Amino acid sequence: MERDSRRTQNHQIPASPPDWARVQRGCVTTTPPGLYAIRIRGRLGPTALSAFPTMVPEVAGGDTVLTGSLTDRSAVFGVLAQIEALGLELLELRQIQVCPPSPESGDNSSDAV
Repeated sequence: MERDSRRTQNHQIPASPPDWARVQRGCVTTTPPGLYAIRIRGRLGPTALSAFPTMVPEVAGGDTVLTGSLTDRSAVFGVLAQIEALGLELLELRQIQVCPPSPESGDNSSDAV
């Protein structure tokens, strides 16, 4: 009898929560899509860089930083999978929060550090 009751139970698979917009420091941000900076150990050559056509490369120290807009989670994971497939060492994945100053607030927060 107990076996029959298990069969009739509704087995639900929990889903990941949707990407919600949130307010942070008076700006609306979403995670993802967004602008990302991805730091990879070493200087990537033209062949390796061709695997990331939507990203802008920059050499910082001895590392390569790829910056670009990634439209959704699958795009983020796609870039990470490409890094792994090429045998590259990921040092950092960071979402860049773009928050233009609001003329109403009088906030000119272009604080140079």
